[in-house]
This record gives sequence, structure tokens and C-alpha cells, in this order.
Amino acid sequence: MSNLPLKGKTILVVDDEKQIRRLLKMTLTREGFEVLEASDGNEAKEQYIKHDPCFIILDDMLPDISGKEICHWLRSELDSKVPIIMLTANKSEQDRIIGLKLGADDYMGKPFSLEELTVRIDAVLRRTANRCSKISYKGLTLKPIKGLAKYHDRVLDLTLFEYNLLYVFMTHPDQALSREQIINTIYIKGEKAINERTVDVHIKHLRDKIAEHSEYPFIQTVRGIGYKFATS
Repeated sequence: MSNLPLKGKTILVVDDEKQIRRLLKMTLTREGFEVLEASDGNEAKEQYIKHDPCFIILDDMLPDISGKEICHWLRSELDSKVPIIMLTANKSEQDRIIGLKLGADDYMGKPFSLEELTVRIDAVLRRTANRCSKISYKGLTLKPIKGLAKYHDRVLDLTLFEYNLLYVFMTHPDQALSREQIINTIYIKGEKAINERTVDVHIKHLRDKIAEHSEYPFIQTVRGIGYKFATS
């Protein structure tokens, strides 16, 4: 599918057909998404408010609130820019036009091919990469657009350098990174020189701040290389 860093990103699948939700969950989990499910419009609203997913697959024909109404609620009332692909059994051109005007990023008719849907998700993600910015692992969440780091509901009080470190780690999950790689990723032209000892000190501070809320060793030392952000 995509070369985008999907791991840790959450997608909400809204459909009243259990079989469709099951198939989509299996497919998208393999692609690296954390998948949430909703069987109707009200549950979709609850899931969105609670989890703030980075992508939504939204069936139009729901038993309580239509997908178009959910789309309108997201775009107009919440001013949300979350990418949305709408699914519908109604294949009329006018129906698609209405959905797109309400703010859907793409439209697919039912029945659909799982392969085509994953390709369309990939295309939408590439167009909207800056809108799919929430990254979350085991309760630790980063929202790059808002410059916010949280552990569950608790905001982490990080310096800019610590925040940038966490961003590097969370966008390279389970990868061993050398201190030089970390420096080259974070370094901003014009800043004072950053050495490897400085990186070690900042990482210690970042670990300590995360440890105030979680015992899970997110940032682990990789002997002979540097560090990695562990997700499992």
C-alpha cells in the first residue's frame, strides 16, 4: 500500500454491516493502522470525539444518521479536516456530488474491491498527509499540528528539543537510530552545534517526563547503535 508511516495512526470504520467492518479491520490492520469501529452515526460521533482518528471510512446509509450528516457535522460544526472516504450503495452522480460538496475526500460505491479501497486510501493520504498527524502508541500520543504530546489525558510538559526528539522517535517506530541520525534529523540550520552528549541528556529528561505517567519503556537504549522507540 503506502510508504507513509501508518503505524500508530488510527482509522475509524463506520458501517452498519458487521461483515464489512470485519473485512476492513483485517485489511487495514495489516497495513499498520489501529482500527476503530462504529455501527451507526451516533457511535461514530462518540468514537471520533473520544479517539480523534486520523482517517474515516464512512458509510452513507446508516440506520440513524446518514453519512452525509456525519460529514457535515465534522466539517461544519467541528471544523475537522480529518480525511474521509464515503461508501454508498447509491451510485448516482448527484449523490456523489453532494457527498463531495459536504467535504468527503473521495467516494466509492458498494460493493467495492478491498484492493481498490486501499489504493484510494493511499491516494487520499498522500494528498492530505498534513491532516493525518495524530500518532499514538500505548496511550502516548503526539499531535504534530497542535505541537502537543500527551499520555492519555495528561499533557507532557516538554521543551522544544524534547518534543522534537519525541517526534523523531514516534515517526520511526521500532527503528534503531544512532545519535548522529537523531542530530541530523533535529538539527536546524543556524542553531548552536548539538553534540551526542547533549542528545543523551535531552533523552534522559524526555524519558523522565514520560516515566512520571507511564512505566512502559518507550525509549530504549540499543547497545552499540543508539536508541529506539519501542511499540511492543
